[in-house]
Amino acid sequence: MVMKVHSGFVKTKVIVGFILSVLLILFIAACNKEKSQPTQKPAVPVTAGIVIQKDVPVQVRAIGNIEAYSTISVKSQIGGILTRVHFREGQDVNKGDLLFTIDPRPYEAALKQAEANLAKDTAQLENARVEVNRYAELVKKGYVAQEQYDQIRTNADAFEATVNADKAMVENARLQLKYCYIYSPINGRTGNLIVNEGNLIKANADTSMVVINQIQPIYVTFSVPEQYLRDIKKYMSSGKLKVEVVIGKDEKHPETGILTFVDNTVDTATGTIKLKATFANRERHLWPGQFVDVLMTLTSRPNAIVVPSQAIQTGQSGVYVFVIKSDLSVESRPVVVVRSLDGESVIDKGLQPGEKVVTDGQLRLVPGAKVNIKTSTENNK
Repeated sequence: MVMKVHSGFVKTKVIVGFILSVLLILFIAACNKEKSQPTQKPAVPVTAGIVIQKDVPVQVRAIGNIEAYSTISVKSQIGGILTRVHFREGQDVNKGDLLFTIDPRPYEAALKQAEANLAKDTAQLENARVEVNRYAELVKKGYVAQEQYDQIRTNADAFEATVNADKAMVENARLQLKYCYIYSPINGRTGNLIVNEGNLIKANADTSMVVINQIQPIYVTFSVPEQYLRDIKKYMSSGKLKVEVVIGKDEKHPETGILTFVDNTVDTATGTIKLKATFANRERHLWPGQFVDVLMTLTSRPNAIVVPSQAIQTGQSGVYVFVIKSDLSVESRPVVVVRSLDGESVIDKGLQPGEKVVTDGQLRLVPGAKVNIKTSTENNK
């Protein structure tokens, strides 16, 4: 009886051991299977842009300074008391508008005196001419000597010279009187008023009474590297070169003018050439003394390959972009960038129109990585 119980216990123990062995083998096999299957990395979220082909303007950027078209420093040509100022500081004036009045009374008196002297000497000249005519008849008849007639004629000539001098004095007195009234020589805007009513004005003083700036039209002066001089002269000969200026950050509303001046020498100290563009300035957005961003268009490059500038990356091997392939994997492709402007880069080599490039999210990418495009920009603006 004891032998049977012992035998059954042994059989049970063997069966349990067998089952545990089978389960252990299955568990190990399952673990090895899981280890043998590679783990897929999740797709990297990126934004993308399209490589397009379009005409691109060839432009030059510079920093410019706005200058008045004309600047007039108003001074008096005569001395006297300033009796009237006919404008306010900062007021717009037109050519011919009266600006200042200097006390005219001393000059009116001088004119009257000159006119009186002219009248007196004119009367004496008329009497001398009568004497000449009378003595001319007498000398013919032999009633007076020739020497006496010559003397009378000489006196008449002297009176005529005196009258001519008096006329010049009258004209000068009238001119001095006219200088009492100072008019604006240009259309423009007045600046700070240096003198006030009641001041004694000095003729041709060192300081001006007021400065007038003509701001319609107006100049923008800027300098570009001398390497552009050849192209500037080339394209100027075939037409007017458009120049745009941006005030502050308002790039959507540039002011437009044309290039009107190229300096006759290159600055040897900086290697630049000075240029001027003329702007109508109808809205008066441009003001003398301002600094602005200048964009000058030389010509247009047709059918250029263009990508968003955000797509351009720089590595140890040079400039490259991540190109998105049809299976949403990326490849790193070297490119040659001609230039970048307004958020776009012109590519000379490395891309074809219609290809997609990554514009954001490049830091997490490696060649062959999968991507998930969050935003696709079909058109570059």
